[in-house]
Amino acid sequence: MALPYFASTFGTLKDQAKDALWALSSCLCQQSAKIKINGRTFDIIKVLGEGGFSFVYLAQDETSGRQFALKKIRCPTGSESVKEAMREVEAYRRFKHPNIIRILDSAVVQDPEGDGQIVYLFLPLYKRGNVQDAINANIVNGKHFSERDIVRIFNGTCEAVRALHNYHTTSGSQPRPRPTSSQNNVPSTSHLHQPNDHHSDDEEGDELLPHAEGDDSSVNVPLVKRRRVDAEDVVFDDDEEVSKIPDLPNGNSEPGKGEHVPYAHRDIKPGNVMIADDGVTPILMDFGSAMKARIPIETRQQALLQQDIAAEQSTMAYRAPELFDVKTSITLDEKVDIWSLGCTLFAMAYSHSPFENTQTTEQGGSIAMAVLNAQYKHPSSSYSQGLKDLIDSMLKTNPRERPDIHQVIQATDRVLRSLM
Repeated sequence: MALPYFASTFGTLKDQAKDALWALSSCLCQQSAKIKINGRTFDIIKVLGEGGFSFVYLAQDETSGRQFALKKIRCPTGSESVKEAMREVEAYRRFKHPNIIRILDSAVVQDPEGDGQIVYLFLPLYKRGNVQDAINANIVNGKHFSERDIVRIFNGTCEAVRALHNYHTTSGSQPRPRPTSSQNNVPSTSHLHQPNDHHSDDEEGDELLPHAEGDDSSVNVPLVKRRRVDAEDVVFDDDEEVSKIPDLPNGNSEPGKGEHVPYAHRDIKPGNVMIADDGVTPILMDFGSAMKARIPIETRQQALLQQDIAAEQSTMAYRAPELFDVKTSITLDEKVDIWSLGCTLFAMAYSHSPFENTQTTEQGGSIAMAVLNAQYKHPSSSYSQGLKDLIDSMLKTNPRERPDIHQVIQATDRVLRSLM
């Protein structure tokens, strides 16, 4: 039984080594690699990030010159790993909001150098990077965010989280057509998705990722048109028809919406909040860890499974305490994101997670123990007591004591008004 596992592990290491070599070659300014997906050729300019089975590249369409963030997810273990990768694609399609990244295109292709498959995601390129990049720059330059900038970025991030926590299935939704396959018998899908109508300089009717003309080997990809919606308009799709319309968390009912099915992001952190090109709009990204939020834990086996999932998908320094030691006879819920938001706000203010300190990073201390006991303190600063109280309200070890996302946004608005 050990041999197949060893072979799989060896194959994974080989795949990661190939991607690492590709990354190194881009850093050495050698001739850029090229990749052809559904008849279009893209230059891979450099690596933007990596983690686990995925790499994110700066890619440029040879025809149009347009640049994208191309996420490449290796799926060496067959259909199950492809299914896991496609969960991220579906999450991008499900949640549409001005502060949530939109997906431009996706494709599943056979790995030309292996037995598995590769999932490609085309995402918008944000040249300013993410909030963690800004934090790192502040550390290098001896600077810090102003409190107003912190609260504005945090407020937009919370609005994105509210779209997940307040998710409702769409009544009367129609089945989504199956994606087409390429004509060269390679398992491949490609479909442009409706944009999320946000943070884009494209004019009404502009193409996002146009179809290559005159290439019979490519999939017939439709053009995507932008449609304008109000900032408060959050559109959800791709869910089953539900006749019951329950009360929302704030006690109100919204006719025309289906069942309230909250989702949790489960990996909120500064590195997963991009900064739009306007320099002020936060964009929540990386939905590979997103799932339905409310998970009843009835057995020890279910508890251990959730611990393993969290250990794999949720960054330790931003992970809620109930995910470190999952108890039975409880229900995990969206409050895991509230804890992560508290850690993220703390990091924006003080340049590190509340549980990444000298004791845990240099003196052999345990981040897990610090989280489970909520062991942190605010460094001296000029930030208001309102900001500090907001952080503290979210970092409660008991999820029931944390505010919900609506209450967090209300408190954030109060802090922002006090700074005007």
